Amino acid sequence: MTTHVLLVEDDAVIREATQLALERYGMRVRTADDGLAGLDLFRAQPTDVAVLDVMLPHLDGVSLARRIREAGHVPIIMISARTDSIDVINALEAGADDYVTKPFDLAVLHARIRAVLRRQAPVAEPSVVAFGDLTVDTLSMEVRLGGALVALTPTELKLLLEFAAQPGVVLSRDTLLAHVWDYTWEGDTRVVDVHVQRLRAKIGNERIETVRGFGYKLRR
Repeated sequence: MTTHVLLVEDDAVIREATQLALERYGMRVRTADDGLAGLDLFRAQPTDVAVLDVMLPHLDGVSLARRIREAGHVPIIMISARTDSIDVINALEAGADDYVTKPFDLAVLHARIRAVLRRQAPVAEPSVVAFGDLTVDTLSMEVRLGGALVALTPTELKLLLEFAAQPGVVLSRDTLLAHVWDYTWEGDTRVVDVHVQRLRAKIGNERIETVRGFGYKLRR
């Protein structure tokens, strides 16, 4: 099945090089050079994954990510030359699943795209796991809190499943990067921290405990 990529990047050189590289990997790439044009393309045709530059004319990448996230669970990867924590956090809190800094290796970007697509359909044994009034159905991939359905992104769901598989066990950030984000190389642990914060906001801050200097664990 062909992967449909929406690439929104205002730098013509980066945009064309990235498009050519991803097409060599067998992906179909639609491009736009500003945020509003990118939003129009997203609304016009099906998209499997969106790759967005942070600094875009007319509608910046973070705002575009929010618009795309409001429309559904399409995986989003942000690309930017900005590496400040606040920039990374703003992008991830807007709904992005990953953040890649420029300059980036096109093979690495391709691997990141494949990783977010794999996370969109987590595989687990059919069962319902309960933690008090929080239930995780790994067959229907539904999470309920007090009986009410909780809307999670694919990455948030994969993260919760990782915690639920080992309740009470401390999972390091590097372990979570490897298992949830499929990083076999050193990754940015800020991605983990922000997604944990977002997950806590949806299922309850007290359910995921920070073990300072080690990582996180799901309370039994």
